[in-house]
Amino acid sequence: MNMTGKKVITYGTFDLFHVGHYRLLERAKKLGDFLIVGITSEEYDKARGKLNVQQSLTERIENVRKTNLADLIIVEEYEGQKIEDIKKYNVDIFAIGSDWIGKFDYLKEYCEVVYLERTREISSTELRNKTFGILKGGIVGYGRIANRFVEEARYVSGIDITGVFGRNKAKADEFMKTYSLEFSTTDYNEFLDRIDVVYIATPHDTHYEYAQRAMTKGKHVLCEKPLTLSKKDSEELYNLAERNNVVLLEGIKTAYCPGFNRLINVAKTGIIGSLVGISASFTKLVPHDAREFKYDQFGGSVTELASYVLLPGIRLFGCDYEEVLFYPVFDQKDNVDIFTTIILIYENNHVLNGTVGIKAKSEGSLIITGTEGYIYVPSPWWKTQYFEIRNDYGEAVKRYALQFDGEGLRYEIAELVRLVQSRNLETHHLKKEESITMSEIIEKFLLQYRP
Repeated sequence: MNMTGKKVITYGTFDLFHVGHYRLLERAKKLGDFLIVGITSEEYDKARGKLNVQQSLTERIENVRKTNLADLIIVEEYEGQKIEDIKKYNVDIFAIGSDWIGKFDYLKEYCEVVYLERTREISSTELRNKTFGILKGGIVGYGRIANRFVEEARYVSGIDITGVFGRNKAKADEFMKTYSLEFSTTDYNEFLDRIDVVYIATPHDTHYEYAQRAMTKGKHVLCEKPLTLSKKDSEELYNLAERNNVVLLEGIKTAYCPGFNRLINVAKTGIIGSLVGISASFTKLVPHDAREFKYDQFGGSVTELASYVLLPGIRLFGCDYEEVLFYPVFDQKDNVDIFTTIILIYENNHVLNGTVGIKAKSEGSLIITGTEGYIYVPSPWWKTQYFEIRNDYGEAVKRYALQFDGEGLRYEIAELVRLVQSRNLETHHLKKEESITMSEIIEKFLLQYRP
């Protein structure tokens, strides 16, 4: 093999190979005389949190080979291999898509690093290859969580984030450029016409309208929590999803992460006897100028965080609670609750004690109490990576360690893609009646303290 001239190397999963992949390889090839393409192994993809990879390594290698652009194809199997490959093949240029800008600057010590502009305005026919079913995703909003969403979506195969909608054109345009998206728009109808699935990351009181309009046009929806601020609105959205045969998913990331689901399954086995109580806390210190403190955008600790602490109670004790009590502390200036204790009472005196806060801090642990022991999940329990079964003396008799990658949003994105591709409308991780119950509880708080 003749490896003379300027050598270029690039890496990727190359799952569900589409025109965007082809054009990236094409651009990398033009940078030099010899192109090396590294394709990730199944084991490495799992280790780095890459979800929903649908094709085998053999298939992905064959897809790249068929382009006739790669002079050499290698397999990437472990973290740090890029440095070894650059040294081994005496590489001159490392090339990668512009959506990874800055991520691989550490390689500049070994060769030139080039971030290739991502392909924009790929036609619907090209990108939505019917054989592979690449979903075109769009984001409603451009705030903190929207930024994290784009980063996390990179790790999920089968979806490509292509556009953003927002009311402020300058901010939408800036978001598009930052993440090399195909388009930005302030026209919601135009936005919906150009995507398949919608991620809603706007203030709580806007969720219903954006979700309703999207599903009316046959779009699948992943909506940030809380889904809506009332039981009636959430019921209407789920009914609309069913009528239009689309997926509606509430984005409580904890509900979809592997560790939390293992925790729920273990708790249900009876390993700590009969379950009698749950204590969950999620508090944080939010800057006072943040959205969470805006009364007109339904800020406050309950609307912001109650979904998390209600989740383990509803998953383990069900939706048929008998009474809910709130004990809030309010910020006198902004008139939003900054710290609230929620008591959810079930028959047989089963109790959930949930604590949420946006301007007060406590230990963010989760304890599930049983008649023969308890389960302890250290902070941050909502990113469940580790938990213990403890006995009457507080001694750990069994330990579980599980993976939680990145911000955790990739798990809910992966579940959305799985549901759409399998033509299944409901996830077992968070059923519609569970989601509706959370909206109902939040509504009761608002009716009591924000009449």
